[in-house]
Amino acid sequence: MTSSSRQSRGRELPEGAPGNQASGLVLVDKPAGWTSHDVVGKVRRLAGTRKVGHAGTLDPMATGLLVVGFNKATRLLTAITGTDKTYLATVRLGVSTVTDDAEGDVLQTRLANAVTPERVDAAVADLTGDILQIPSAVSAIKVDGQRAYHRVRAGEDVRLEARPVTVRRFEVTDYRRAEDGTTVDLDVEVDCTSGTYIRALARDLGEALETGGHLTALRRTAVGPFSVTDAVTLEDLAVRFTSTELSAAAAGLFPVRRLTGEEASELSFGRRIEATGTEGMLAAQAPDGTVVALISDQARQGRPEALSAKPEIVFAPAQAPAPAPGQAPAQDGGLT
Repeated sequence: MTSSSRQSRGRELPEGAPGNQASGLVLVDKPAGWTSHDVVGKVRRLAGTRKVGHAGTLDPMATGLLVVGFNKATRLLTAITGTDKTYLATVRLGVSTVTDDAEGDVLQTRLANAVTPERVDAAVADLTGDILQIPSAVSAIKVDGQRAYHRVRAGEDVRLEARPVTVRRFEVTDYRRAEDGTTVDLDVEVDCTSGTYIRALARDLGEALETGGHLTALRRTAVGPFSVTDAVTLEDLAVRFTSTELSAAAAGLFPVRRLTGEEASELSFGRRIEATGTEGMLAAQAPDGTVVALISDQARQGRPEALSAKPEIVFAPAQAPAPAPGQAPAQDGGLT
């Protein structure tokens, strides 16, 4: 990298900073006290590009994996947001708070001296599987166009509708009773679908045990196929900008369909190609290994029997197919 390419508005960028040229994902181990928006702002400055977003909010008190995309890879973020998540958390039984976590004012305290591991296991089992969950009122869910947490902080009484989520695993890994018996702390590990609120699980577990409960610690360890063990700290990112290139990231998220040069060209223009014959999204990979688009089989309008592979997201610029040996290059894009 030349010295000029490592400058952004007079700032020295870290080694590997992409600027506006490359696209990819950064796995950040978010520290406590930072909002997800804070992390996005930091990555913008370090990457030297304004086009940055993240795949799922973490509360300021939480730590762990935040998947950040830059440039064209921001188009992957919606797909990543919908994947399953894994969390490590600590739940305190005996105390309820306004926010269902340790940052909110205490609503009520109730003795947890009647709580036993057996009662905890039974309550956890009832909160595992397909459940209807009422999100915490202090959440990023929009109510009439405004975030719920803004309304709560303005003094409104916000009541959100229950929504279906799936808790695939809810495991208690440690059980600690306070010496005076007033509270019980539970370390838990949770695998769940997107949209599950761990704060709400803590609240509902406390209610089931008739003690109240709230979250005192939260760490996200996995988002879809991505793990926090592969994440970098913001301090390390400021020294060397480490990322996963767009094509590699897309191929890691979806099954790959390998294309001919002509198919790659068609997709780059946003045109359909022959159906894949499989369900779900695929990463369409050109002969050179570049992921051109994300595709899925869909029927053409008015012809439900005629399936073809439709480009859902196109990454590559429109490009005519390479001419065969001895053939003159195509003119005007080479496609009619």
